[in-house]
Amino acid sequence: MASPSLISATSFSHLSRAGVVHGVLTRQGGASTGAFTSLNVGRLVGDDPDAVEENHRRALDAFAREPRGLTETRQVHGEAIALVERFPAGAWERPEADGLVTDQSGVTLFMRFADCVPILLFDPQKKVIGMAHAGWRGTVSRVARNTVAAMQAQYGSRPQDILAGIGPSICAAHYSVGEEVVAQVQKAFGTEAAGLLIRQNGEVKLDLWAANRVVLEQAGVRQIEISGQCTACNVDAWFSHRAEKGRTGRFGALLGL
Repeated sequence: MASPSLISATSFSHLSRAGVVHGVLTRQGGASTGAFTSLNVGRLVGDDPDAVEENHRRALDAFAREPRGLTETRQVHGEAIALVERFPAGAWERPEADGLVTDQSGVTLFMRFADCVPILLFDPQKKVIGMAHAGWRGTVSRVARNTVAAMQAQYGSRPQDILAGIGPSICAAHYSVGEEVVAQVQKAFGTEAAGLLIRQNGEVKLDLWAANRVVLEQAGVRQIEISGQCTACNVDAWFSHRAEKGRTGRFGALLGL
């Protein structure tokens, strides 16, 4: 998606055709410097706070979204989902949650990433949106399923109507995991786990893209698009916690009606 600034973002073709405002921002076009160059939206990573706020302003301007509608959470690698039931969201208190859902026009759902999986959801029938943040913990606890379930329970969405996008995140080739994670994946996915854990040269690698596709499919979602862009392979475009050894920023994903 182009903007008057240098900001760029990746989008999903079926979400674009449906007319929902969305994008997973690259790290380009911001005001931050050094390890956080340049569109860092992470407030807790050690970057200059003024630069981070300017980056938020630029990101919202690029998508013509009002700052007062920005709605965030404190992401904790969990499974909780927050409902956004009002606008403006000026009094929003940033609950601890790794999923957001709303049917409020003008609200902009916003989350931050640096290898974990952005999952964007839109129900064009009920006009409901949802977003989830899924690292390995969120994946095994099925935060994407919980987000779909919240759309169903709160707004009457049918999973088969939901359009899902699995955004840029670390690919299996760069995501080696230890035996603790292997055990959690096996417990969570049962017989499906064998297709998600890749044993290679004495290491085990986890395919987060495939795992979250399984989670969505088990929730009844059928229209799923995977961006296929790896953050660790492309640190010029994306922040990557693993590839940059923890000293890096966070890129944003946004979604709005």
